[in-house]
Amino acid sequence: MINELKSIIQKSDNIVFLGGAGVSTESNIPDFRSEEGLYNSKEKYPPEVILSHSFFMKHPDLFYSFYKSKMIYKEAKPNKAHLALAKIEEKGKLKAVITQNIDGLHQLAGSKKVLELHGSVHRNYCMKCNKAYSLEDVINSEGIIPYCKACGGMIKPDVVLYEEPLDSQILHKSIHYISNAEVLIVGGTSLVVYPAAGLVDYYKGKHLILINKSSTPYDTQADYVIHDSIGKVLSQLIEDIQ
Repeated sequence: MINELKSIIQKSDNIVFLGGAGVSTESNIPDFRSEEGLYNSKEKYPPEVILSHSFFMKHPDLFYSFYKSKMIYKEAKPNKAHLALAKIEEKGKLKAVITQNIDGLHQLAGSKKVLELHGSVHRNYCMKCNKAYSLEDVINSEGIIPYCKACGGMIKPDVVLYEEPLDSQILHKSIHYISNAEVLIVGGTSLVVYPAAGLVDYYKGKHLILINKSSTPYDTQADYVIHDSIGKVLSQLIEDIQ
């Protein structure tokens, strides 16, 4: 099957990648739903509650305590999957990476066209005056809650919390790329979180390729299904890429 997929990638110049937490687990960033995942961590409040807009507004101290310790992995480096995708893009074959991850590792690996459905830890802004702040500003804030140096307003990470809508512009761009793609590679995602999972429904191309360690609700709709490490598979697929 690998040789068949290599041939598909070699022949196409209109590939789109849709990825989730499984892409970054190989960079030692925990996912959400596995045994060691974030949702199984022992907290006073469930992570889904802590990572909600209403909790952030009501208990910013508890939110930031959890966020800084569990959501930021400053030392994480791009893995084989990130690097393989950057190489496919560099060869003029990959049109866009659409990711549910907020870690910025695709950009660090060299990918240029990255659509971040759930935002990024690297972008932060004052809720009062909209002044931009870096990840370092948030990490190195005097107290647990980072405040704006210009107006004193509370700083919020530019990540999509529960109860918040996705950025409509990013969503529309993602739909555009997927609906026009010849090849769609979906990797490192269980395809159970909506609206991200529903993006697959917009695909009308030739080859739907699913790469994930466990099965997904879309396995029966895919042309190719590989239950294996996303980094291992993608690095095999680019071995002879030209």
